[in-house]
Amino acid sequence: MSDFSASLADPLKEANEPTSAVARFGPGTPLAMDCGINLDHWQIAYQTYGVLNASRSNAILVCHALTGDQHVASRNPITGKGGWWTAMVGPGKPVDTDRFFVICANVIGGCTGTTGPASTNPQTGKPWGLAFPMVTIRDMVRAQRHLIDSLGIETLFCVAGGSMGGMQVLQWAASYPECVFAALPLATAAKHSAQNIAFHEVGRQAVMADPEWRGGRYLEEGTRPSKGLSVARMGAHITYLSEPALHRKFGRKLQDREAPTFSFDADFQVESYLRYQGLSFVERFDANSYLYVTRA
Repeated sequence: MSDFSASLADPLKEANEPTSAVARFGPGTPLAMDCGINLDHWQIAYQTYGVLNASRSNAILVCHALTGDQHVASRNPITGKGGWWTAMVGPGKPVDTDRFFVICANVIGGCTGTTGPASTNPQTGKPWGLAFPMVTIRDMVRAQRHLIDSLGIETLFCVAGGSMGGMQVLQWAASYPECVFAALPLATAAKHSAQNIAFHEVGRQAVMADPEWRGGRYLEEGTRPSKGLSVARMGAHITYLSEPALHRKFGRKLQDREAPTFSFDADFQVESYLRYQGLSFVERFDANSYLYVTRA
């Protein structure tokens, strides 16, 4: 094992004991969820960049997309890769951390330190699994509001995010308009289309059809539904690019070979791309969390 690989965090440990900052809440601050269940013991993992000014008026909350995390502009401890929005967040960049105090939190139901199905249920000492309550976008925002309150911030200068992060931005503006000076939702909508719902259902069924899913108890039984989750991710990636974009990027280009193999190998570049996305995804994301966030 290389020194670099050895320095990477264990995804299961990261779900409970993240390397990022954590705000923990007890029975005095339960998370009231839309499904009617209150989480009495829960936590939210987050990263901050820049300095909060004396008047606490320069805070920007960045909301991550479906399978994102709190590492918007810093190294991901699981993958070792840089932050997912370093082009936008940092010193001198559009979201300038020399001017603003930037916060990014893992969503409730996630798997990089915020309470979710991979977290330990304090009542059983085992992973929550499917016993975890169903999550909505409003629950995600409600959890973020608790975090912002715990940081002593009354008003956010801006809430920004794309895709599912954009949905959270819209929910912030709807639920807490008095706390948001500016909202920046990107590439998003207020609700899913029938096609969005359909593709997510196919992905969930792929996960649950994997024999290693074990009815959602795979962490207890020391296994992972990697094949099902990989297929789910492959299907999802088809929706992340339009058909014209797929054609421009891949067309019918073959891999670096003279002719097809006449086998089930990934002859086309687009096939190889999807396989890579699927295989790399399972190393960093929890399968049950995928079920929950796609259902939100």
